[in-house]
Amino acid sequence: MFPRHRLIGFCGLPGAAALGRLGIGDPRARAAEIEKVAHTYAAGREPLPVLELLAVVANATAGPDGRYRSRTPAATIRRFHQLARSRRALLLLNIQPGRAASLDEVKALRGWLVHPDVGIALDPEWEMGPGEIPGRTFGHTSGQELTAVARWLSRLVERHDLPTKPLVFHQVAPSVLRDEAALRPQPGVALIKSVDGIGSPGLKRATWRRLVSRLPDGVHSGFKLFYEEDAEGGRLMTPKEVLALTPRPEYVMYE
Repeated sequence: MFPRHRLIGFCGLPGAAALGRLGIGDPRARAAEIEKVAHTYAAGREPLPVLELLAVVANATAGPDGRYRSRTPAATIRRFHQLARSRRALLLLNIQPGRAASLDEVKALRGWLVHPDVGIALDPEWEMGPGEIPGRTFGHTSGQELTAVARWLSRLVERHDLPTKPLVFHQVAPSVLRDEAALRPQPGVALIKSVDGIGSPGLKRATWRRLVSRLPDGVHSGFKLFYEEDAEGGRLMTPKEVLALTPRPEYVMYE
């Protein structure tokens, strides 16, 4: 996957425009749009469009099983997988686990992950501990938990002779990832830290520097942009500005 490609994606869920660009209008139009955007980020690499579909969404209510999350129906995932495949794009299944365990939610998606063009994106800002409710506080993960997910994916890749599988983890603040030094890359898995955070270009650069200053060996960098929220803080960063970040992001995601 790297250094051959640069990944450029839209995130979202159909029918939920507030959750990202991918949920606005016709998904086929969004897939065509992200393909065009991806080419503006090539910078010497092959652009690889990404559809980052929310497969598990954190909720403010407990739900029947008390896990504070809901799972996207298989029919929706199937539709977006078919769309991604028709555009030679990558499908990332985004997980906001609520009070569920991230690894359990990843395992529940095994039927999709055996496909060569499907990966995982974890959003630990929405991973709650006991007594915590999504939206009221930042959640968190750990280097050990991410390593456990990467190890499980690595075994899946080996067992099914799959190409390198991306494992993205979004991070909005230092507290969201604890004991980062314990993070261990695994064979067949491309670990990508996607720096989150809303604001003006200056604020976003400051967040970037803070969160990638001690990027573990073997972990790739990613960057997240918000069409509406970033513009409220000033303006949306241009592809040229994003590519000027150090290290240069290998995954750029728009929400």
